[in-house]
Amino acid sequence: MMANNIFNFKQFSVRQDLAAMKVGTDGVLLGAWASVAGVQSVLDIGTGTGLIALMLAQRTATAQIYGIELDEGAHQQALINFTASPWGKRLNTLHADFKAYTSSSKFDLIVSNPPYFNHSLKSPCDKKSLARHTDNLNYLDLIKGVAKLLCDTGHFCVVLPASEKSNFQHIAAQYNLKLNRTLYVKPTPSKPPKRVLLEFSFLGTAEEVDELIIEEFGRHQYSEAYKQLTKDFYLAF
Repeated sequence: MMANNIFNFKQFSVRQDLAAMKVGTDGVLLGAWASVAGVQSVLDIGTGTGLIALMLAQRTATAQIYGIELDEGAHQQALINFTASPWGKRLNTLHADFKAYTSSSKFDLIVSNPPYFNHSLKSPCDKKSLARHTDNLNYLDLIKGVAKLLCDTGHFCVVLPASEKSNFQHIAAQYNLKLNRTLYVKPTPSKPPKRVLLEFSFLGTAEEVDELIIEEFGRHQYSEAYKQLTKDFYLAF
């Protein structure tokens, strides 16, 4: 469904022939769900094709958005997609290892669709393996970097396997990052949550917990909640 070289959205297109990881539901959910109220600066960690950064550019009027990417092919892909978009002047690519990245200014919003396959068999494709496994950027390194780069009133949003929530939250708490919002994502009503979207900040607010079902009545029979969340992007909705 999403393996074509070009994936077209309502206001932009994503070329993905140079990137190991293609456009997927996880990234679309995060790009649509992350809060952008008052946001003027964004960092997308592991931007890949640039999908999430592009979605956040569409959702903001003036925010400067930076996508950081270690893989050269994916970095070039993001640069191509940013330049071709209507928001090229606000989208920036950084070819760097996030673990070594420093910035003189902090960010209002940091997002990441990180590597999350811990201790699983690796793909024979080195680039795909790098994109999908935590060996190069584990949760501790990710959270430690976020804590340094997030402004005092900013938010950090991430998408993970639902089974990783407790572990990730525990590490985040060590860096004073508090969980403010949780969205459990279920593929169908009868299946347990497969993914979870989390929003952290340094501000101690009560956690809001919601649930989203993707396919409610059968294959490709999408729920109204999923349609509403993604309707500004998917051509089908």
